[in-house]
Amino acid sequence: MQRMMARPTDRFERKRAAILDAATVLLNARGVKGLTLGDVAAAVGLSTTSVTYYFKRKDDLAAACMARGIEAIDAMVQGALKAPTPEERLHILLDLYLERVRQTARGAPPLPVLSDLRALSPPVFEPVFQTFMVLFRRVRQVFDAPELDWLSRGRRTARTHLLLEQLFWAAAWLPKYDPEDYPRIRERMFDTLVGGLAAEGAVWAPAPIALAELAPQDRQEIGRETFLLAATRLINTSGYRGASVDKISAALNVTKGSFYHHNDAKDDLVVSCFERTFEVMRRVQRLAMELPGDQWTRISSAAATLAEFQLSEHGPLLRTSALSALPETIRHKMVGRSNRVSDRFASMISDGIAEGSIRPVDPFIAAQMLNATLNAGAELGAWVPGVTQKQAPAVFARPLLMGLFER
Repeated sequence: MQRMMARPTDRFERKRAAILDAATVLLNARGVKGLTLGDVAAAVGLSTTSVTYYFKRKDDLAAACMARGIEAIDAMVQGALKAPTPEERLHILLDLYLERVRQTARGAPPLPVLSDLRALSPPVFEPVFQTFMVLFRRVRQVFDAPELDWLSRGRRTARTHLLLEQLFWAAAWLPKYDPEDYPRIRERMFDTLVGGLAAEGAVWAPAPIALAELAPQDRQEIGRETFLLAATRLINTSGYRGASVDKISAALNVTKGSFYHHNDAKDDLVVSCFERTFEVMRRVQRLAMELPGDQWTRISSAAATLAEFQLSEHGPLLRTSALSALPETIRHKMVGRSNRVSDRFASMISDGIAEGSIRPVDPFIAAQMLNATLNAGAELGAWVPGVTQKQAPAVFARPLLMGLFER
């Protein structure tokens, strides 16, 4: 009899899962800011009141989507940790993650974009963040091996942050490929993470690029830079919702009227912060391309400079997590701008491969991975307390360029 009749709890869980599936699709497209219970209800053929039976508030639903996604990734990590070596664990993790993304491309429920986690309201943020920290600590176990005992806890944490960022940012560039190509992409990502970009015999000796050359000189530009820097710092630490107009104005000791003198709306502010970020990256690329020497020197110098910039008085750059707060059309435009920065890195990598100073990697994939690493450097100080501006290049940029498991 029990086999013929679905139990109420079974029906409840199936409907709850359907709501979470639909909500995750909308959450990935619109962010927490744009998610509504009404739209989720319409997607699953329910009334809004029916959805509130499962999730009383929008933030409860968004938090449940993210927690479920974190737990799914955590299960992948647990599977990967059964392998005996760090390299094997990394390969299995990439395989499991990209297979899940491949299934999503063919109609399976997607994983949530976790970059919008800080957009959750305080009551639901903390438990989801704690779930994420469980995942983070588990990923850090990838580096547990006698041959990696030389890694300090801080450097191990930095490399864990770097590795997770590669998984999360991949969602932005994987759609360029057919899902049947994902196994090849897995191998190219694995090769870049393990082998780095440096050709055999290359050393880590980036040429200095003065950070002062990245700062605006014009008085009007300096005023706007101060404004955008304060906004960038607040958005990075508090999320789009947490960086209120009041907080930004208070940080600069200006009125709300002054805020709206600079920007018509908060979305305009996020776009301006992204434009500042892309301009800094382009400027570093231009300065690096003027350096004497080979492409390895130029790309390692650009990476080192941007890693240092993130922890300097001029930094940080705006995290890509802010993309989820923007309307979809504007978000696609900003991703396109980011891709142009990556494409320039890809050109530098291609030239380096041709001259022999850079290993034969996939230039496009390696450039996206480099871009993700440099952007994630904005949070290095939070993950590795006490790390200094001068230490940042060796702690965070060097592992990708020389190899994740290399000393």
